[in-house]
Amino acid sequence: MPSIATHLKQGLASDVRAIFNDSARGETPVAPSDDALFGPETAIRRVHADVTSMIIGGIAALLMQMLHPSALAGIWDHSRFRGDMLGRLRRTARFIAVTTYAQRSEAEAAIASVNAAHGHVHGARPDGIPYSARDPALLAWVHVTEGLCFLDAWQRYGDRRLTTREESDYFTQFGVIAAALGADPIPRNRGEAIALVASFRPELIATDRSKEVARLILSPPQTPVHLLPAQRIAGAAAVDLLPRWAARMHGLAMPRLLKPLVRTGAFGLAGTLRWAFR
Repeated sequence: MPSIATHLKQGLASDVRAIFNDSARGETPVAPSDDALFGPETAIRRVHADVTSMIIGGIAALLMQMLHPSALAGIWDHSRFRGDMLGRLRRTARFIAVTTYAQRSEAEAAIASVNAAHGHVHGARPDGIPYSARDPALLAWVHVTEGLCFLDAWQRYGDRRLTTREESDYFTQFGVIAAALGADPIPRNRGEAIALVASFRPELIATDRSKEVARLILSPPQTPVHLLPAQRIAGAAAVDLLPRWAARMHGLAMPRLLKPLVRTGAFGLAGTLRWAFR
């Protein structure tokens, strides 16, 4: 007879899978393939396999992305995020899983689908400046924020830190997906990624809209009640992961004394989820 611990593990893993896979649409977890874009021992597959660091890094990346007025306008005008934030997060997570682990043909189909969808995402920002989701520079902003945040979350909460060489391998591998989506420029290492983010800073701005999106990102209204503690830990850890200037722009600067408590909670969450999926 299964033990209480086994039931707990299975229940927790099932809850997490339900968050990232829309059962109503017949979605199931993406099975790793030997014929994927990246081999089994690559840095990108190691980083993207860790549930906790991907959740924390993903939240942090979204918070950074929303500071760019064109990225924010695209989401505001063409997404149902206000009524379906969970769906938005699911689609992003599934795209990353498919392009990292699924068969090459499935990954290429997912990229083609996103490219086609981006063709319809265009308009004008509140300041009158036109935007397009096919803009290589805007795609580069989305890519670099994801790459840095996923990697930084792994380096803080993963089970083994990557070396400098492995970090560069990660950026190179993640850049394959970015190039297929049309991003330009694409960083090949941490130094180039940090420099690229710095080059965007004069364009970034915090507005009432960006703060509303941040609130929904940090407190998704569809979160099941029993998962709220984990969601709050992940959200706080994501804010802690942000560069100080980004946290200040969002009005989310965290007191220094709170940081150790947040990181302890996130380490506990990471260990619990690794136990559940082991």
